[in-house]
Amino acid sequence: MSQQAHQFSATHEPETPNLDFAGTTPYEDYVRADVLTHLQHTLSDDPGEMVFLVTTQVMELWFTVIVHEWETAARALREDRVAVAIDALKRSVRELEALNASWKPLGQLTPAQFNSYRSALGEGSGFQSAMYRRLEFLLGEKSASMLVPHRGAPRVHAELEKALHEPSLYDEVVGLLARRGHTIPEDVLARDLTQRYEPSAAVEAAWTEIYSGDPDDELARLGEALTDVAELVWRWRNDHLVATRRAMGAKAGTGGSAGVAWLEKRARKNVFPELWTARSHV
Repeated sequence: MSQQAHQFSATHEPETPNLDFAGTTPYEDYVRADVLTHLQHTLSDDPGEMVFLVTTQVMELWFTVIVHEWETAARALREDRVAVAIDALKRSVRELEALNASWKPLGQLTPAQFNSYRSALGEGSGFQSAMYRRLEFLLGEKSASMLVPHRGAPRVHAELEKALHEPSLYDEVVGLLARRGHTIPEDVLARDLTQRYEPSAAVEAAWTEIYSGDPDDELARLGEALTDVAELVWRWRNDHLVATRRAMGAKAGTGGSAGVAWLEKRARKNVFPELWTARSHV
């Protein structure tokens, strides 16, 4: 472009972006921001309830993204596309970090602040989250009883029932290990997928062998991506425990849950257990 043409172009650039649209803006059409920002209906007069409600809704959005990533990874592993699965897992690590940061606005709540709007929750509780339940199912934490709260929502119930009967992300990992030549017993490969995954000595031995070899091996890199996920899930559970303990002590949780006692039990459990125990044998 000549200097004269460049000067002409520069002097005729619009000073403002296009502001005149026939209908809603393209941004609104894509993001649906007007819908999102009008989904907040507080049930108390306490000004602190808004941050609790919005933070909870943001958590639900992050659950949705992470479920999408793990389903992508599970499908890729089923098709032996390990690199694609690792990429999805790495994206989910960044998303889990953002999800875990959601506890920051809630982690400083005093009992008085939480109690000022706690009654507005009624029997509502986070363990009733259908999307979080799908996330847990993908981690191998299966439980048919957790479908019961969703019987009144046919679409949600059908999605959860489908997820209950499908292989978890870790089931797909174990299947991949078997196809790559590691000795995995048939009772592990053909287990009842509706039940919680239980640790296997054979799977531990497979990870021990993998971690004793080339750290740049594809399966070793997959193991580390899964470990990053597992660590952040553990941190999520612990941050939830601390925030709850700070806000309500050892009282029973909303919705009839055991509150802190139930969260303490969850926080003690490792996700993808053999990835952790195998390290003692390398």
